[in-house]
Amino acid sequence: MKYCLRIADMPETERPRERLMAHGPKILATAELIAILLGTGQGPGKLSAVGLGQYILSELSKHQRDPLTVLREVTPAELMQIQGIGPAKATTILAAIELGKRAFQSRPEGATIDSPIAAAAALSQNLMWQTQEHFGVLLLDTKNRLLGTKVITIGTATETLASPREIFREVIRQGATRVIVAHNHPSGNIEPSQEDIELTRQLLAGAQFLGIPLLDHLILGNGNHQSLREITTLWDEYPQGD
Repeated sequence: MKYCLRIADMPETERPRERLMAHGPKILATAELIAILLGTGQGPGKLSAVGLGQYILSELSKHQRDPLTVLREVTPAELMQIQGIGPAKATTILAAIELGKRAFQSRPEGATIDSPIAAAAALSQNLMWQTQEHFGVLLLDTKNRLLGTKVITIGTATETLASPREIFREVIRQGATRVIVAHNHPSGNIEPSQEDIELTRQLLAGAQFLGIPLLDHLILGNGNHQSLREITTLWDEYPQGD
């Protein structure tokens, strides 16, 4: 890797922008994507933009976590502690991260929620990347069209509290006739706990009584999701008539 100051000094076939135009963004390394945002380099040893991108990732990895995981929640001040990153570069990186989140999370009201993937996408903005546990609901009509989303409770980094009463009160208040519930695990481990299973059992029983089908309970974290309907037999024990 050449650590020249300008991308323009690199061979054309090695320039990130040209590689993106020729082959698409998926082929680029993370450092190259950051280099496109930075435009110019420097930092220690007068690195090229690509070299500075690599340096940023190496500095973030000092947190003993995946640098992309750190990037999702990094602050301007934390970025500007890295040599070669000032306000302009920091805000450009943060704007790109936020735009990526919003594009991933976008799910317009009125869209049909017909799979756990669609439900997870609709809930991601409120749940996926949070550092505390959030419990939310996806409010649907009789045709599984999205009416809206709502965060019911916010807990700590390891637990959240949500009662069936709170959940169904909000569902009824919003006039929803079907519901999907979800919460996040900030650790990224999306396997359900025994408490998650027990709460799901209580919610299914309540949904049966109220005649408001509970279609799923999702666990989200670190860009992934888990459907309890797919991995448990709870819906066989409490048929929802959906």
